Amino acid sequence: MNLVFKDGLIPAVIVDDSTDEVLMLAYMNEESLKKTISERKTWFYSRSRKKLWLKGETSGNFQDVISISCDCDRDCLLIRVKQHGVACHTGAKSCFFEKIL
Repeated sequence: MNLVFKDGLIPAVIVDDSTDEVLMLAYMNEESLKKTISERKTWFYSRSRKKLWLKGETSGNFQDVISISCDCDRDCLLIRVKQHGVACHTGAKSCFFEKIL
């Protein structure tokens, strides 16, 4: 499958498979996507640190990958996971807890 990596990255929306709650959005490069597929744990690319990171490596809040889909333009991923612990670095279950409207 030919995915579209803009500037070498593709956004990945992470969803809790059991609740359908959107947990977070992060970016992947080809290497982190390959590691995610082979290890069935989420790996991302940190734009600020310019390196790969395994979700849960320091917090213990790992994500087991259930499925990976792409959108119709193949420029965004939807990854369904079994979340262990919380997803957000603030301690919230989801990174999307601040209401705007």
